Amino acid sequence: MATSVPRTDKPRNREINDLATLRSAHAGHALGLNQRYLNRQLGRVLQTLGFDREWVRGEGPYLIDSAGQSYLDLYAGYGVFSLGRNHPFVKAQLHQLLDSDPPSLPQLGVSTLAGLLAKRLVELAPASLDAAVLTSSGTESVESALKLARAATGRSRILYCERGFHGLTYGSLSVNGNEEFREHFGPLLPGCEAIPFGDLDALAIALEQGDVAGFIVEPIQGKGVYVAPEGYLAGAQRLCRQAGALLIIDEVQTGLGRSGRFLALEHWGVEPDMVTLSKALSGGYVPVGALLASRAVFDATFSSMERSVVHGSTFGGGDFAAGAGLASLMAIEQEGLVERARELGDLLMDLTRPLAERFEVVREVRGLGLMWGLELGPPSGPAARRVWEQVERRQPGLFAQLVTVPLFREHHILTQVAGHHMNVIKALPPLTIPEHELRRFAEALEAVLSAVESRLLRRYASLGLGLGRRAARAR
Repeated sequence: MATSVPRTDKPRNREINDLATLRSAHAGHALGLNQRYLNRQLGRVLQTLGFDREWVRGEGPYLIDSAGQSYLDLYAGYGVFSLGRNHPFVKAQLHQLLDSDPPSLPQLGVSTLAGLLAKRLVELAPASLDAAVLTSSGTESVESALKLARAATGRSRILYCERGFHGLTYGSLSVNGNEEFREHFGPLLPGCEAIPFGDLDALAIALEQGDVAGFIVEPIQGKGVYVAPEGYLAGAQRLCRQAGALLIIDEVQTGLGRSGRFLALEHWGVEPDMVTLSKALSGGYVPVGALLASRAVFDATFSSMERSVVHGSTFGGGDFAAGAGLASLMAIEQEGLVERARELGDLLMDLTRPLAERFEVVREVRGLGLMWGLELGPPSGPAARRVWEQVERRQPGLFAQLVTVPLFREHHILTQVAGHHMNVIKALPPLTIPEHELRRFAEALEAVLSAVESRLLRRYASLGLGLGRRAARAR
């Protein structure tokens, strides 16, 4: 069925010469603009789930809609807003920088702020890393890692993990372990091979041929919130060193304090050859990312003056991006957010782990620091199991939406399902979240799960079937 898509008043847009007035003049039209000019299938998803709010403001851990209702944002822009939305210190620093008219992006020149950001990141990283490529996003950081791995080793094969998510540009997509993102985009980069996450034997076999340039892995997989098993990353480092392959740790989502350490790899004492960063480094303001690398990798790639420009990023290292990164690092340190993430992460686990014992549908609660996931599974009772199977037949992974949707509608808490066809609910709270809001989340989650497991299941089955039917119509 065709969707009616509103047009915008283009002449009127040209008459308005300031952003505040322009935004105000189009209040209430965000979804219409999206459906006309952007991704209308995403708009249909939001309408199907009832998430199609008109957001007008962001404050710390909250999103505020056009009706003035605050929602606790445990989505945090996929982890971008680790400092919360519109952090006052970062905002003030960027105001100062804007007012100073900096000489950003000289290109045939160097930048003080870019150098200072690289210096601070290297200081905070493991001793094996002592140089940086500044980028504009996580996928750019991953692309950089793949290129430097091949250049530094002279080899072509790249290993990655099933379920791993490293971005959606072509190189990153080639090491993306989720088929739903890869479908219809092939052929992808040759020489990329998936292995099971957490399986050192599989890694050892894949390295045997001696032609692997690098192995890229997340310490905590974002898709499903799977934490690396004890000894896995240290074992991967040992195997890679023995095989002459480079170990690349993707910390785009896990880095900058989220796990309760500045980098999640610190939990296992790993010293990799490269680390990718982005998301929270932006402070939620200016896109920025970084690839940290060993000097050996760096010098093998940028090996002469002729090769000084073989890799880079137009906006990587711009003064506003570097300024946002530096201000974010300052805020993390000044407010003790790494330690805070550890303490609040422990609290969140204490509050939610008992749910696995109380509720049949809760298979496991897992995570590290403020990266948290709850996996659902079919209940044992025959009637309840039939409801589960009926919902899942409509669309695998749909049952998790029977938790996220009521959390949003009834409790004004925004969470996400942690992967396509996965019944895992994921939360990435801002590291600045008040403790009482974590407790409210745990209470709301318990209330929703209780409703799901009770003989109110008919209501939730109806909701699930309704979501399935609406999703089918949208497709």
